[in-house]
Amino acid sequence: MIAIDGPSGAGKGTVARTLSEHLGYRHIDTGAMYRAVAWKAGHEALSLDDEPAVAALAARAKLIVEGGVVSIDGHDVTRTIRTPEIDKAAAAVARLPSVREVLVRRQRDEGRDGGVVMEGRDIGTVVFPDADVKVYLDASQEERARRRANDPAHTGSRVGQAAVAEAIQARDKSDTTRAVSPLTLAPDAVHIDTTNLPIPAVVERVLALVKEKVSRD
Repeated sequence: MIAIDGPSGAGKGTVARTLSEHLGYRHIDTGAMYRAVAWKAGHEALSLDDEPAVAALAARAKLIVEGGVVSIDGHDVTRTIRTPEIDKAAAAVARLPSVREVLVRRQRDEGRDGGVVMEGRDIGTVVFPDADVKVYLDASQEERARRRANDPAHTGSRVGQAAVAEAIQARDKSDTTRAVSPLTLAPDAVHIDTTNLPIPAVVERVLALVKEKVSRD
């Protein structure tokens, strides 16, 4: 089990996908789960303040997040969930304790047998605190905003880097201050600042950690 945590724009997705390809592991983006639930809540006209209703939705939904595809109850939302509106909605959903309880249970089921690179914001601290390798990726806010604004996977990039920077700052505040499972660096995680590091270099550092773990075991 490889746990990769960090804020928006730190490179989690690209690094996790590349690692999974190198190792032949499954790649699971847990953030996409919260985004998909937020999208479905909007699709069903549920208020995000109605925690029991959103948690019930999360519990009953057929949710698939793997192989670069995200679907919920038969709806392919892979692209649909990468918008500023869903960014905000997902942050609100992620603050709901009962929703987190439901999705953390799902994430543990998905990763129980190992052979997984799982990315998110609380993987190494809450979902899999005993993960074999824990990595926390970070970068300057300016660099994270630049990456997100230029990321074709996020349709919100059209709004410009200044607006993206503001949205990232708001998301950081929401993630780090929520009462349950806040975004934080696990004591035993390896912190990597990716501000000036190309993706291949980051991947090589994490692969070295994996090899070191395997050799010790």
